[in-house]
Amino acid sequence: MFWCFYASTLSVWICNFCRFKLQILITFYGMNMNFRIPVSRLAAFTLGLLLAAAQAQAADNENDLPVVLVIATGGTIAGVQEDPDDPERYRAGTLSADQITASVPALTEHAVIEAEQFSNIPSPQIMPADWLRLSRLVTERLQARDDIAGIVITHGTDRMEETAFFLHLTVDSDKPVALVGAQHPATHRSPDGPANLLAAVRTVASPEALDRGVMLVMDERILSAREVRKDYPRVGGFAQGQIGVVGHDGPEFLYRPSRPHTHRSGFKLTDNTTLADVDMLITYSGGMGPRYDTLPAGIVLATTGSTCEESLALQVIARKGVPIVAAFPTGQSVRRLRPIEESAPEWVREPCARLADDPRWEGRWIFPLPARVLTPQKARILLMLALSQSNSRDELEEIFQRY
Repeated sequence: MFWCFYASTLSVWICNFCRFKLQILITFYGMNMNFRIPVSRLAAFTLGLLLAAAQAQAADNENDLPVVLVIATGGTIAGVQEDPDDPERYRAGTLSADQITASVPALTEHAVIEAEQFSNIPSPQIMPADWLRLSRLVTERLQARDDIAGIVITHGTDRMEETAFFLHLTVDSDKPVALVGAQHPATHRSPDGPANLLAAVRTVASPEALDRGVMLVMDERILSAREVRKDYPRVGGFAQGQIGVVGHDGPEFLYRPSRPHTHRSGFKLTDNTTLADVDMLITYSGGMGPRYDTLPAGIVLATTGSTCEESLALQVIARKGVPIVAAFPTGQSVRRLRPIEESAPEWVREPCARLADDPRWEGRWIFPLPARVLTPQKARILLMLALSQSNSRDELEEIFQRY
């Protein structure tokens, strides 16, 4: 307090010097002693004291802020245009984690920012092996350091919802994790990445974000990783699963995910965890069904219904022990779980009278497992993790009902 008072008093004296252009008379311990001190020296001394006080105050403020780790993976948010006149021509994954965070000075008003580079690639190049490494890294950072309030992951938007859902099921911590991206590269005339990154940091820095699973933060909306879906490749293109908003005063949460996630999930990754090879197919008018030289460990169908040929081809595969999951293309469906039949029901065979003699009708009729309000991409991720635990149909049914 003494130094702050002294610095303030000296500042007032300096103003008087400048106004009246006088030299200074200092009285020290009641003794009149004339010191002719140049104003410039006293001003410099005073400004030094003020700067030291300001730095001390800044250090105190920083100590009061939560620590947020920003992990960069690449994507459009780190993209740079090759042609300034053509916004579609840019290289995703160009800027580093440090460059991205430094470009948004306002981040430091809400958190102590640390940055870490995981990768720097377009998100379609992020593979399941990368999901495993990233999930282990996030869990390790959150468990090892009590001072980290949460983690923000910068990511390309093409595969962001898939990475988010995998982390939602496997990160072993109740601390918040948010993925964030951009539809415009960093050098675009109207980049959306900086505002999205600021909103994501404010979200995970909030104590209210605890135990809400993995989130996406885009366009000041907080979206749950389980339900979020990219509907179109423009600003505002992410829909479904909104659990909150980021307003003037910070994040406002409205809901909590009700299904198991993160530390509540039964999927605990180890150094030996591997992911099953699960294929994804789409059914369509005139479809003849899949043909494999080597069968996958599982299949997810993006389907609104199958042709007779598709159904018969899939039955051959299902009878060989390959689990098949059916998901509505948009994820907005709750399909009925049907038991295995000893033979094809009449209501299944009737529309396929032209194939009445096809030998593939012989044998059990194994209905696909339904994916409940999950997009096909997310149903595939859940099946990959489920098969790391069991190939039993009963256990797979329970997993798809629970998650």
